[in-house]
Amino acid sequence: MNLSFRPITAEDVRQFFGWRYDPPSDLYTYDEDPSTDDLAYYLDPRHHFYMVVDDTGALMALCSFGEDGRVPGHDYSSDALDIGFALRPDLTGQGRGTEYVRCVIDFASATFVPKALRVTIAAFNQRAQKVWQKLGFVEISRFGRTSDGMPFIVYMKTGL
Repeated sequence: MNLSFRPITAEDVRQFFGWRYDPPSDLYTYDEDPSTDDLAYYLDPRHHFYMVVDDTGALMALCSFGEDGRVPGHDYSSDALDIGFALRPDLTGQGRGTEYVRCVIDFASATFVPKALRVTIAAFNQRAQKVWQKLGFVEISRFGRTSDGMPFIVYMKTGL
C-alpha cells in the first residue's frame, strides 16, 4: 500500500470528528461536530496537521507536527519535534501500525529535519507504545496530565 501526506482540509476535520474509538481509546472520540473554532485550529498552518491517505485518497490517519502533540503537564523544553498521531479506528489492532508510523517518521524527518522526534502516548495504550518502541523510540519520562492526572509516557528518537 502506498501512503502519502497532504495538508488537512475542512472536510477532513469533519470526517475525523466522526471517528469513533472503542474504550479505553474513546477519549479520542469527539462528541459533536467541529465548531468554527475547531476548524480554525485544525486548519491553522502553524499546527502542521496532515492527513495520511492511501493511493485511492481514503483517509487512513491524522497526524500533527509540533505543539499539538504535547500534553499539558510535561516539560517539553528539550529540542525535539512532537508528533501527534491518530489512526482511523477501523484500522487499529490489525498489526499494521508499524507501517503507518514508519511513514509518519519518514515524512517528519524529511519535511521538518528535526534533531529528534518525540511522541507522548497515554499509558494505557500499550499497542501504540510497542509500535513506537519497535521503531527506535525510547521512554524518557512519565507524568500525569494537568487536568486530571491521567498518566502519559513520553518517548524520543534521536540520531535521525
